[in-house]
Amino acid sequence: MNFNKLNTLLGWGVCLIACTVYLSTMEATASLWDCGEFIAAAWKLQIPHPPGAPLFLLIGRLFTMWLPPSQVSLGMNILSALASGFTILFLFWTITHFARKLLLPKGMLPDGERTIAILGAGVVGALAYTFSDSFWFSAVEGEVYALSSLFTAVVFWAILKWEEQADQPFADRWLVLIAFIMGLSIGVHLLNLLTIPAIVMVYYFRRYKPTVKGGIMAFLVGCAITGIIQTGLIQYPAKIASVLEVWLVNSFHLPFNSGVVLFIVLISVVLWAGFRWANRKRYYHVRLALYCTTFLLIGYSTYITTLIRSNANPGLDMYNVDNPMALKGYLGREQYGDFPLVYGQTFTAKPVDYEKIQPMYVREGDHYALAGHQYKAVYDHKDMMLFPRVWDSDTQQGHANAYRQWLGLAEGQAPTFADNLRYFFTYQLNFMYLRYFFWNFAGKQNDIQGNGNVRDSNWISGIPFIDNLLYGDQSTMPDSLLHNKAHNTLFFLPFILGILGLLYHYRGHRGDSLVVGLLFFFTGVAIVLYINQPGAQPRERDYAYVGSFYAFAIWIGLGTLAVYQWMKKRSKLAYTPVVATVLCMLAVPVLMASQEWDDHDRSNKVIARDAAKSFLESCAPNAILFTLGDNETYPLWYAQEVEGVRPDVRIIHSGLLAAEWYINQQRQRINQSAPVPLTLSASQYNSDQRNYVLYHDAGIFPQDKAYNLREVIQFVGTDDPRMQLTTTRGDQVNFLPSKQLFVPVDKQQVMQQDVVSVADKDRIVSPVTFQLKKDGLLKNELALLDIIASNDWKRPIYVTTPAIVQGLGLDNYLQSEGLTFRLVPAAIPAAADGQRAEIPIYTEKTYKAVMQKFAFGNADKKGIYFDEPNRVMLQRLRDTCTRLAIDLAEKGDKAKAKEVLDTMDRHISEANFPYAMTSQGNFHNIAGMQTAYAYYLAGDTEKAKDISDKIIKDCTQQIRYIQSLPADKLSGDLQADYDRAAQFIIPQLQKMKETFATANQVELHKLN
Repeated sequence: MNFNKLNTLLGWGVCLIACTVYLSTMEATASLWDCGEFIAAAWKLQIPHPPGAPLFLLIGRLFTMWLPPSQVSLGMNILSALASGFTILFLFWTITHFARKLLLPKGMLPDGERTIAILGAGVVGALAYTFSDSFWFSAVEGEVYALSSLFTAVVFWAILKWEEQADQPFADRWLVLIAFIMGLSIGVHLLNLLTIPAIVMVYYFRRYKPTVKGGIMAFLVGCAITGIIQTGLIQYPAKIASVLEVWLVNSFHLPFNSGVVLFIVLISVVLWAGFRWANRKRYYHVRLALYCTTFLLIGYSTYITTLIRSNANPGLDMYNVDNPMALKGYLGREQYGDFPLVYGQTFTAKPVDYEKIQPMYVREGDHYALAGHQYKAVYDHKDMMLFPRVWDSDTQQGHANAYRQWLGLAEGQAPTFADNLRYFFTYQLNFMYLRYFFWNFAGKQNDIQGNGNVRDSNWISGIPFIDNLLYGDQSTMPDSLLHNKAHNTLFFLPFILGILGLLYHYRGHRGDSLVVGLLFFFTGVAIVLYINQPGAQPRERDYAYVGSFYAFAIWIGLGTLAVYQWMKKRSKLAYTPVVATVLCMLAVPVLMASQEWDDHDRSNKVIARDAAKSFLESCAPNAILFTLGDNETYPLWYAQEVEGVRPDVRIIHSGLLAAEWYINQQRQRINQSAPVPLTLSASQYNSDQRNYVLYHDAGIFPQDKAYNLREVIQFVGTDDPRMQLTTTRGDQVNFLPSKQLFVPVDKQQVMQQDVVSVADKDRIVSPVTFQLKKDGLLKNELALLDIIASNDWKRPIYVTTPAIVQGLGLDNYLQSEGLTFRLVPAAIPAAADGQRAEIPIYTEKTYKAVMQKFAFGNADKKGIYFDEPNRVMLQRLRDTCTRLAIDLAEKGDKAKAKEVLDTMDRHISEANFPYAMTSQGNFHNIAGMQTAYAYYLAGDTEKAKDISDKIIKDCTQQIRYIQSLPADKLSGDLQADYDRAAQFIIPQLQKMKETFATANQVELHKLN
């Protein structure tokens, strides 16, 4: 059999292995983060968050339309698994292409020995990437990154096919195909565009005699093409169409979306005229460029489906992209704001002014109305610097504090340019890229999301003297981290083989090594430079750099050739390529698979879906449920939109209420949920004047009395200049006249609605009075209060976490029901020490939810791995059961309390989710203390003591590890964990054990 057939067959064989691995380890249902949203959007062809992924959704629909709702998530996960498997196929062929060029003169077929060496390189490199941490993670869930990786692999392979056939007639069809695939890939993810500089260099090396000057020019052309496509062909069509849209609709009274039609006609005419001119002049390269542009736009045209589907008003309609203006903002990710790259402010800078940058239009009746303007902050030049890396002043997400932590700056201290560079190298480049790189090719410490300390989520090798030098004595680490399934040691072997491959590639073919190097750089370090990440990220971001890891996997494959050549020089044996391949296979892919299988196998994991069901089933009929963050919201959308769980509940993402389109969508019926009443009109929310409403004592509203919340909202919404403030710039702005507010209560109506238990009816108050804890309201907070005021206690209102209403002062009126917290007109009573007591529990409802409706994510099945975000969900379930058991025991029903705890313990296996485990802030062990306390109260002293002993053991091991650290490795958060363990957790548990050991009937207050 000749080489080409073997290359084809073995490539498909490796592809089959990868597909089998991913299909057998893919998540059993929707995963956390964006997966629930994407699955729901694909199932009903809805609109996910900007910038969307229309082609991904269309393909996802094909993979799910033949499945029942309960299996839809499997269809999306299968799509990712197969896309990832086929990525491995094209990686294999890419490696063998480069390997063949290294070992053979052009056009020569390899003999048997070199055939084995070339194919062996392909197998080792492809399987190394198959089992790499970050790629495997994305391969087994319904997200865009797997399909995006496939497009990246295909276009890079396609340019190599063009390189092989460049001298043949019609070879440039490969270039047109690449342009078309890139256009399609925009409808999945933009990562594909970063291959353009490498593709241009392949073209340059094949068509021209390489020179230093020519190489630099080719590189700059590649960067320019990338920028033109990113800005000119992705952003500007929507911008031009939006200008035409307003002109045609407002001036000529044409139908909505006429601007899109006219733009398509105009661009078609321009391309047609360009083709005629290029053909007449016989400008071949101009015609080729026009072909590429045309097919790129054809591929990109999948975004038209976003406009079509948004006009159908689906349940999930992010950004309400029903017109070209909205599409412009959607593609430009305008809701996420802008960030500086070349020149910009520092995070301590204060704006000195705001300049209008563009008008904002909204659909109103049969025309577009001006709703305000977008503004850009203007800063003093002394607060600006080149290459701004520390730029984000946001405090709500902790970005400003993260800058200070990483740079050691005091409060109010401005960063210097040296600080700016230090942050780039230590955080953005090292922590947010190199750490992830070494996760994949050296090893991983554990799965606790890191914030820079030496204990959590660093890369690790498994070589003691290196690891101990970097992170302290690893042998003293707590058992819960040493035995963490994400603790993977690869001993640098994949990294070493990749470096050997890089050096071998450079020596053997500098041009090709530069091409792969550019792919490596642009899909890795260039992303770091472009996204300019602030600190305190909500999740690990390694999935963004898989293109870079793909490039390094090419060098891992070529490293096998380096080993083969080294062995060949020292041995005349005929089976040298076999030995080299087997040796590299065992040292890299087999080692990676053996280390990482247990923390990538999600085949029985259903925690995201089950937690979402438990949240929804905790709500009363026709409820409004406010959520916070992606991991609370997206699984709920999936459960409701796909599996049809509780379609009567209105899910409202409290953060998205900052967007007027999302506020206005609440006025519509969604599934079986009636429209949500609001006091302010759509036009009042469309205005940019109420993005932030500042509290101001105008001297006409007595501050010692409370005001009706609904009337205050009406006041905030007025356009009467007599009820507004005049700024120094002469603008009229609304203001908040008081922080003392109340919501009227019809006690008779509330008592008939089973809002609180019979025992708590004496706590019902009228009205509900509260005080804002901040000096102003953001638009989302204003809208949330509007919904509460307008609802008038007619529909049950819940929050997933008290933090949603805490800053608004309403956290004193919450009641725990299942996993959720209900807003009730009953104040939380004061504790004996004068402090506010814990949030009360509606015992009967919570007991029914826990015992009859809760699902626990298969946590009782042996061997399931739950990473940190999964553990957060499991902890919510366990905390609810614990609080309920304490409540039952304190009310004298120890039998039911023990029943609840035993149900929890049976469904959440301690082997899968220990009661004692090291975590940031020691919150896991503190939660475990409460569970031990609940068991003590329920009368199961033996179980309580067992949990207590395990927590004490883990804390003791933490203390031992932290004490062993040298001063330069002891960070503030580790010191805080030490203090909590030594001064709070261990003493409290020992006191608890002693108390219950000496008196079984003692009265104990809950632990604070």
